[in-house]
Amino acid sequence: MIKKLLDRIFKPNSAKPEQAKVAAVKTQPAPTHRPTLRTKKPAYKNVDSINHGATVIAYKTHKIDRDLLSNAALKTTEGLHKAGFEAYIVGGAVRDLLLNRTPKDFDVATDATPEEVNRIFRRSRLIGKRFRLVHVLFGDETIEVSTFRGSHLETEGNPKGDSKTTDSGRIIRDNVFGSIVDDAVRRDFTANALYYNPASQEVLDFHHGYADIKAGILRMIGKPETRYAEDPVRMLRAVRLSAKLGLKIDQATQAPIAKMADLLQDVPPSRLFDEMLKLFLSGHAMESVSALREQHLHHGLLPMLDVVLEQPMGERFVMLALKNTDDRILSGKSANPSFLFATLLWHEMLAAWESYKAEGQHAIPALHMAMTEVIAIQAEKMAIHNRYTATMKEIWGMQPRFEQRAGKRPFGLLTHPRYRAGYDFLLLRCESGELPMELGEWWTAFADADGEGRTAMLQADTAPKKRKKRSRKKPAGASTAATGATE
Repeated sequence: MIKKLLDRIFKPNSAKPEQAKVAAVKTQPAPTHRPTLRTKKPAYKNVDSINHGATVIAYKTHKIDRDLLSNAALKTTEGLHKAGFEAYIVGGAVRDLLLNRTPKDFDVATDATPEEVNRIFRRSRLIGKRFRLVHVLFGDETIEVSTFRGSHLETEGNPKGDSKTTDSGRIIRDNVFGSIVDDAVRRDFTANALYYNPASQEVLDFHHGYADIKAGILRMIGKPETRYAEDPVRMLRAVRLSAKLGLKIDQATQAPIAKMADLLQDVPPSRLFDEMLKLFLSGHAMESVSALREQHLHHGLLPMLDVVLEQPMGERFVMLALKNTDDRILSGKSANPSFLFATLLWHEMLAAWESYKAEGQHAIPALHMAMTEVIAIQAEKMAIHNRYTATMKEIWGMQPRFEQRAGKRPFGLLTHPRYRAGYDFLLLRCESGELPMELGEWWTAFADADGEGRTAMLQADTAPKKRKKRSRKKPAGASTAATGATE
């Protein structure tokens, strides 16, 4: 008895293996956290078998070069694959690559929820209200990751979830997740419903988008009337993509646009402004404006734009401005939205300016009143950012000063922070016939001349000089008397 007791005390390893194992389990510390990701079979290992009923386009057919893909996009899809999720490069990037164009950005779609994506990538952030997205950051590049979207319509077995629509059918909130098949149905055009997997180098095509791209056709997925009612901005997107990509809008896609154009009045100003920026800064603004007129979509986007385009001088000025913007973008240069909107609204502002002067207002106060009025009208239609409207006013405000070529005024104008934008604006006015070419040539020569050369170019100052007010001398003792009166 005593011997057995001593063995138990001084030889604990003599216990049976099963007992030792149980003891070890009981003494093991509890885990400090739960797993943060779902347990799934890694998609990248059996990706060839996952096509979800789509047409699978192999590399030998599409010939998308992986070297043209963004490293950040590749790292994003790879990270999602390793975590056990599906991930594809989608949308405009795949479309542009198939059209032998360089994509402007890369978007990724996945079956991971936004919160799961956010946990996978340390440098990422959740954004969005209408539909939650994740921005994954790699250096100065941002990859937008979206979860596969489901239908926003409530059906049996498919609750509506976190979605909301207006009486007209426009979607204003759409946080409903689904499968890749659902996601493909939700995309606007067949050319944008292509899913490229860098791991297998295959493209999944759910709506014959590859064939449409090769045929040069832009086709809406689903019934166009319903899709335009869900999001009227799709009408503008159809025009923009057609002009930018050289794709012909399918007849069924184009037919409802003219009669449904009024739905754009229900679009929030901020979204309308963003779409207008994309349209005019696409590098194909001239084609876009022509298409807007053909589809009757220019009415109401910029107040009186249709009237301006019907004026001989106004149309020439606007077209020159759009050509100038297109040339800059296509040559790889930047284009300032402030300058563009200043040109588009110039003749509206000019008409208001002349109206105020006709009422008897002095030129400069009338100019400022006209600028304020035009900007206020625009604020009701489009949410032009304050940083743009401030620059627009500076460009407009400089124009009368370019006509002053005497004294110190030209030297002061050269030092203006926005001089270059104002000067380019002046040249457009001269080229359109609004001002004599001689004025633009004078400013070009004046800017290039040296100090003495500039002085020699100045014109005689014929402006009436302001008379200096003489200060009346107060009688001696007046200040003393006044002081004494207050004491």
